[in-house]
Amino acid sequence: MERQYDAIVVGTGVSGGWAAKELCEKGLKTLVLERGRMVKHIEDYPTINDDPWDYKTGDVITNETKKVQGKQSRTGYTTTESRKHFFVNDLEHPYNETKRFDWMRGYHVGGRSLTWGRQSYRLTDFDFEANLKDGIAVDWPIRYKDLASWYDYVEGYIGVSGQNVGLPQFPDGNYLKPMDLNCVEDHLQDSISKNYKDRLLTIGRTAIITEGTKPGLGRMSCQYRSRCMRGCPFGAYFSSNSSTLPAAEKTGNMTLRPHSTVSEVIYDADKKRATGVRVIDTETQEVYEFNAKVIFLCASSVPSTSILMQSKSEAFPNGMGNASDQLGRNIMDHHLGVGASASTDDFQDKYFFGRRNNGIYIPRFRNIGGDTDRKDYLRGYGYQGGGSRSSWTSKVAEMGYGAQFKEEVLKPGSWSIGLGGFGEVLPYEDNRMTLNYDKLDKWGLPTVTFDASIKENELNMRKDMQQQAVEMLENAGFKNVRGYDGDYALGLGIHEMGTARMGRDPKTSVLNKHSQIHDVPNVFVTDGSGMTSASNVNPSLTYMALSARAANHAVEELKKMNL
Repeated sequence: MERQYDAIVVGTGVSGGWAAKELCEKGLKTLVLERGRMVKHIEDYPTINDDPWDYKTGDVITNETKKVQGKQSRTGYTTTESRKHFFVNDLEHPYNETKRFDWMRGYHVGGRSLTWGRQSYRLTDFDFEANLKDGIAVDWPIRYKDLASWYDYVEGYIGVSGQNVGLPQFPDGNYLKPMDLNCVEDHLQDSISKNYKDRLLTIGRTAIITEGTKPGLGRMSCQYRSRCMRGCPFGAYFSSNSSTLPAAEKTGNMTLRPHSTVSEVIYDADKKRATGVRVIDTETQEVYEFNAKVIFLCASSVPSTSILMQSKSEAFPNGMGNASDQLGRNIMDHHLGVGASASTDDFQDKYFFGRRNNGIYIPRFRNIGGDTDRKDYLRGYGYQGGGSRSSWTSKVAEMGYGAQFKEEVLKPGSWSIGLGGFGEVLPYEDNRMTLNYDKLDKWGLPTVTFDASIKENELNMRKDMQQQAVEMLENAGFKNVRGYDGDYALGLGIHEMGTARMGRDPKTSVLNKHSQIHDVPNVFVTDGSGMTSASNVNPSLTYMALSARAANHAVEELKKMNL
């Protein structure tokens, strides 16, 4: 078994896939470690062609499944029988909650790149400068100009469809042709354009190919089946399995090792460098050590930070890179589950074609200067949502049977539309994760405990999120407008981040501007861990850009003999 490599990448999701691709394409012999099982593109997507009637419960999660995926099913995100295999068994992978935290995990090659929502947006200088401007937490060590070309690069490779709309708080990008709005969405778009000068509605920017092909395993245009979370056999949406990992493998420089849980990063105090990682084979319980010149932690925010916390030595008694005591702190997510819905009797002669796995987007319009600034909360939010025609099933209870029933089942219901707010969570030092060494998992590793919640700033923002959604739908003339604010806990957005934040000062942050641990420069962390603030947009595109940028920097530093 080979033990020496140029680079080690821990994790195979969006960040790990990109790190693997870039390092391998730049000539580094790279070991890629995944704690879960192997998943091969297409071959290991067992439910890609299933219909709801192929399941006894109509593809609704069963009580039997809930017994082993109780926490995974809280969000509603995993609650179908057709995709439960891409989420963990909670009994085998337990965690602890001082306050409720909905931690959704997929432990297999590709990770959550197989099940992510694919919404792909850039952060802006409104985000990168916000902490400094507001006197919150610490300043980002980078600005938009540092990532702009990397956003271009990543978008061009993965394929992102969308529209350029010319807003400074919503940067334009490198997009494929946008998906179409339907008639009620068009109507709302027109109404917002007429009634507001500070906001607009556009189609979501999503990592789904809408024209041509992209690099990878036969990646082609979307077939509008809306079965994305089961794995896409056409490779239309971006995943590590169909795109970056095949690119890495093509170089001949990648060694992919599933069933490999990293327990710690090994440190050499004399060299002041990491020398490798210690790995537990999850099938045999055997322990191995692998060595490399550079190490990329890309296991997602909580696991990567757990690895660093477990990497204790005389130099780092509280975890590798934790001289600042910031490891595990400042955990962020996006808060959602608030907004409004409505219906209309219009457009009865209209319908839509296909199953568009994408929605509408209303970019941030709060706290971006001038009249948009609020006194009751910092930062901002956007809206995701969409319109559709309801099913005939809503009428079944009254319909009875016979010829009239047969006629009714062929008629679509009325149109409805919804706007769901998606807001920024501030970085709070006391929102944190810790390790519990009294409760170990089946591999003898400590379990994670979460103690984090949204606070007054987010609660005030949620009031505005609901109010503005109601107002926009009412101004558009929709009926039965209903605002809502549901039961939200951190983790529900499935964007956990910030637990090993970037910063300028090693005394107050874990990573530098190149995603390197301040005190261990050959260890890079390029998943959500490094986020200094959350912004209000989906973060995966930023993780990919940071990973590509960091890999480029690592190779340059290796050439200079600095690592």
